[in-house]
Amino acid sequence: MNIVPDHYLIMARLKKLDSAYQASPLSSSPQLAEHLGVAEIHLKDESKRPLGSFKSLGGTFAGLEAVATQGEKARILVCASDGNHGLAVASAARYAGLPARVFLHADVSKDRVRRIEDTGADVIIVAGTFDDAVNEAARAAEADGAILIADTSDDVNDVMTGHVMDGYGVIAGEAREQYAAQKLHKPTHLFIQAGVGGLAAAMARGLHAFMDAPGIVVVVEPAEAACVHVAMKKGRPETIQGELRTCASMLSCGRASAPALKVLQGCDARTITVSEAELMAAPALLAKTTGLATTPSGGAGLAGLTHALGDPGIRTGLGLDAESRVLLVISEGPQK
Repeated sequence: MNIVPDHYLIMARLKKLDSAYQASPLSSSPQLAEHLGVAEIHLKDESKRPLGSFKSLGGTFAGLEAVATQGEKARILVCASDGNHGLAVASAARYAGLPARVFLHADVSKDRVRRIEDTGADVIIVAGTFDDAVNEAARAAEADGAILIADTSDDVNDVMTGHVMDGYGVIAGEAREQYAAQKLHKPTHLFIQAGVGGLAAAMARGLHAFMDAPGIVVVVEPAEAACVHVAMKKGRPETIQGELRTCASMLSCGRASAPALKVLQGCDARTITVSEAELMAAPALLAKTTGLATTPSGGAGLAGLTHALGDPGIRTGLGLDAESRVLLVISEGPQK
């Protein structure tokens, strides 16, 4: 059974740190819906969060929980990241008055590195992929007796990864309330991007039972880094091969998180992969029809919806038609 976390309690913790922790907006986009040929599209805009992405919820909350649990034993927070999770964990460490060490792979942009370093955290660049950074962070945390704030794990019951996903679940909790407050028809489909799967799982857990029929959760990934797609087919996390190079840099992950996979399996989530061209086109379409700015990572859900609507077989299989109402999460604002 997937227990939906209390998003009020989580937000109350975060607001004590920074009053900027407020609900992200949920808006309708009739122009985008008309362009794509569906009844309604609603956008949950996470670019308005502190730090400019949804990651400010998960990594920061998990970091605070870790410090509260460890008390005086807490000395340093460690994590691996594509950029945004590291910034969130580094921010949690700063709030707690602790040092942080963030392991990044070499393809992370200099701007994202600088933002993490500006919090006072130490950044270690690891040769290889995000998954190599994950392994290095785990080894370093064990050797140093540090607290590892991991957003992925092979253990389905991993407490820290669970806290990260609980933080992301705030988005789903807010969305449920906003649909009611704005008197909107509930979504029939959720198209949600995935790296290791934590955000997708948190959204599925919080909205699967809330949605109207057919109530389908669709996980969207770059074709070059489709680790959740592989895990759903295999029934378990499995490391995919390749360099994981994609313009959706926040989704360049080679192994799905087991806790996330368990939730997605329980919600009967579907998966689709999209091309680099489709990922690149999504931010431009979003800007043209809504005025919102994002990256290929932040707009990957839209890329997936566009892909699905353009393929008759996928469209039929997902029950997409002119009456469908789709929820998308714009997971981050524009980044360099």
